[in-house]
Amino acid sequence: MGAVWFWIVAVMLAAYVVLDGFDIGIGILYPFLASNEDDRSVMMRSIGPVWDGNEVWLLAGGGTLFFAFPLLYASAFSGFYLPLMIVLWLLIGRGASIELRSHIDNGIWRSFFNGVFFLSSALLAIFFGAALANVIRGVPIGPDNYFFLPLWTNWRVGPQPGILDWYTVVGGLVALIALAVHGGLYLALKATGDLCERARRFSQQAWFALCVITLVSLLATILVRPETLDHYKLHPVSFAIPVLVVLSLAAMKIFTVRRQELNAFLSSCLYLAIMLVGAAVGLYPTLLPSSTNAAKDITVAEAISGPYATHVGLIWWSFGILLAIGYFCVSYWMFRGKVSPRADGYGH
Repeated sequence: MGAVWFWIVAVMLAAYVVLDGFDIGIGILYPFLASNEDDRSVMMRSIGPVWDGNEVWLLAGGGTLFFAFPLLYASAFSGFYLPLMIVLWLLIGRGASIELRSHIDNGIWRSFFNGVFFLSSALLAIFFGAALANVIRGVPIGPDNYFFLPLWTNWRVGPQPGILDWYTVVGGLVALIALAVHGGLYLALKATGDLCERARRFSQQAWFALCVITLVSLLATILVRPETLDHYKLHPVSFAIPVLVVLSLAAMKIFTVRRQELNAFLSSCLYLAIMLVGAAVGLYPTLLPSSTNAAKDITVAEAISGPYATHVGLIWWSFGILLAIGYFCVSYWMFRGKVSPRADGYGH
């Protein structure tokens, strides 16, 4: 059951990154692609009906983590307390900016919330990327399974690192660029006219940066945590993952050039999902590595809940996830198609 719940949590977090990733990407691009209020309205309306539903996957993933791996939840949420609080405030700021910017027809009011929307979205992408890099790199887990990380130390990877070092900065840049491209491809799918063309052009140009930072992150991961290759060598079929990453990147470029917006966006979804699956394969069966002593790693076997809880929980989780999938299918179907800048509410 440990392996089952490991992959359940991994899939739920991947679903969050893929779904909420494009509306975070819209926020990153918000001040750069919108040339007037109509453009800003289209960008906001493209995510308006779905952004809050997308964030459910983050809450559900955190809840599943608490239920299935309580030791990991206790250790990680204690050691990462400061960045988690920052992420919480960024999520609040982003939600407030989406909901409140149009409540008062005033330039200063809207400009303020436009800035909050951009800043919170960009910082969320960076923090999420840095968080994953922290997990891959490892943290100084103590004998009581707890740890403390300052925001930064000497910016080097070592036994006593900070939350931010050169490797986690690379992770933050991967997330920032990948989600910006993801948002650009989604906007090209939903917008029309000049805004659609600007989104497509940005995605084509930023694609080169995404390829470079992806390669840099792969080499950096092998340098910082060479143990990840051992897991791949145990299961050679896993080497299909980097092949799929390359193919998804190539597909993004080809479909964007051919103006096949839906296929390009789906290729971006595949890229994000495969990158996260690759990280999970490299870690398994470790949930949180120790940067000081491998014997202190928090593993699936150590952190998993009791057999009764995991079996009964799987039944209830299955019911819940079917309801969630049904809701998302209906929601995305209802709000399919291009976005109008002048519809009532969030309408298309």
